[in-house]
Amino acid sequence: MKYFQEIHKLLQTVEENEQASIQTAAEKLANCLVNDGIIHVFGCGHSHIIGEELFYRAGGLAPINPIFYEDLMLHKGAERSSTLERTSGLAEDILTNVTIEPHDVFFITSASGRNPAPIQVAELAKKRGAYTIGLTSTTYAKAQASRHPKGMYLHEVVDHVIDTHIPVGDGLMKHDPLNIQYAPASTVIGTAIVGSIISETISLLAKNGHTPPVFQSGNLDGADEHNRKLIERYRNRIPHF
Repeated sequence: MKYFQEIHKLLQTVEENEQASIQTAAEKLANCLVNDGIIHVFGCGHSHIIGEELFYRAGGLAPINPIFYEDLMLHKGAERSSTLERTSGLAEDILTNVTIEPHDVFFITSASGRNPAPIQVAELAKKRGAYTIGLTSTTYAKAQASRHPKGMYLHEVVDHVIDTHIPVGDGLMKHDPLNIQYAPASTVIGTAIVGSIISETISLLAKNGHTPPVFQSGNLDGADEHNRKLIERYRNRIPHF
C-alpha cells in the first residue's frame, strides 16, 4: 500500500533527523515530573488530537493536561475552528483556567506553524514560565507566509523544536493530472513523535530510580485502584480528571 510506504519513509526521516531533539524533550519531561510539574498539550483543529492521544492513556503518563478549547475543535464548527486559529488575541482566553507552575512543560502542535492562535499560546505559556516544545514542520512554515501579526512562526517562539518534516499541504501523495494532494500525515507522525518522547521519558525516570506515574489499562484486574491514586495525585492540576 502506497500510504504505508510513504508513512514509513517519513517516519524514517524523523527517526534519523530528530533523535537528539526527542531525547532532549524526554530529558525535559523527566526533570519536569521529578520536580512535580505537569505536561500541558495544546493544538487547534486536528492538532488537538495529539493531546487527546496522550491524556488518560493506558501505558502513558498520568500528569498530562490537554487543553481542550472547544471553539478551536472541529465539533463546534469546522470552518469556525479554522477562522479562530487564524485570529490574533485568543491566547489569554485559551489559557484562562490553565495554571502554569515552575518545571511545567508545554507542548504546542501545529503542522504549518503559521497561525496566530498556537503561536501566541506558545508565547504566553513561555512568558508564564513553562518550558515550551513545538511540534511543527519547518519545511511547511518556510513555504507559507506567517499569519502572526509580527510575522512569527511557531518554531521561532518556542524553547525547543521537534520538526515533523510534514510536507507543505500535509498530504503525502499527489495526483498531478487532477492537481490533488491527499493522504495527510501530520496526526500519524505527531502521535508517533510524542509516543516516542513519553516512552523515553518513562525509561529515563525508571533508570534513575524514580517510579514513573504511568496509568495501567482499566481492563487489567487491580488497575482501578492504581489509576485512582494517580488521578487523586494530580486532580488539582488537571481539570479533566
